Amino acid sequence: MTILDTIITQKRIEVAALQPRAAELKRLAAARSERRDFVAALRRTDGRMALIAEVKKASPSAGVIRPDFDPVAIARDYERGGAACLSVLTDEKFFQGHLDYLRRIREAVRLPLLRKDFIVDELQIHEAVAAGADCVLLIVACLEQEALMNLLRVAAECRLDALVEVHDEAELDRAVAANARIIGVNNRNLKTFKVNLATTERLAERIVERGAWGVKREEVKHPTPCAPRPTVLVAESGIHTRADVERLARCGVNAILVGESLMRSDDIPAKVRELLG
Repeated sequence: MTILDTIITQKRIEVAALQPRAAELKRLAAARSERRDFVAALRRTDGRMALIAEVKKASPSAGVIRPDFDPVAIARDYERGGAACLSVLTDEKFFQGHLDYLRRIREAVRLPLLRKDFIVDELQIHEAVAAGADCVLLIVACLEQEALMNLLRVAAECRLDALVEVHDEAELDRAVAANARIIGVNNRNLKTFKVNLATTERLAERIVERGAWGVKREEVKHPTPCAPRPTVLVAESGIHTRADVERLARCGVNAILVGESLMRSDDIPAKVRELLG
């Protein structure tokens, strides 16, 4: 059993525990009116890379990343540095996150927020809305195609964006077939945990060559207001330097999701500015 299998098993247990609150969560989600446009924040008009900065205390592979972890202070540092959106880890058992971090950060900053967790059931989407999320993560490797399509539908009904994460060509094809608006390429191999930025380069090439966005190559890199709007392409994992960002920009990436290198920095706003150039 892989770590992903273990995590999904745990998520099924957590979803079962949520069932008694199903009506309450749906009511709270329906009562929330304000949304922040996650996609619009990533589609910068100045041609620069957008940053989804991650609030992340720990991970199964790295252990505790930020011992002096203050989620609200970190979120404010990200906003000061120039991040476009924030990703907030809410998984407790494996990443030492918490849904309450999302609620507190929502009150402290004005940036759109992604609930970073392993979503396997629509109740988790209602829970995300109620806590203040503007976007949820849907990992293709965790979901059958019918479940992926259903969760995308529920997210849209809740007026949430969805970052659909892929790791290889087969998962990319499934994300495109599901009409994902935001596709995130995770450069980390879930079986070996090795990271390779070439994963994003390879999958970006596949997207463009297959015409999955319905636009010419130059429009993917430099979309104009009158051009068809491409799916937003996000690179995730293994991004540490400005050179990494420039490399990803050359293959048409619109945004980067960065956690560990920011969390390990002594000066978070400065590190954000360094990555964004």
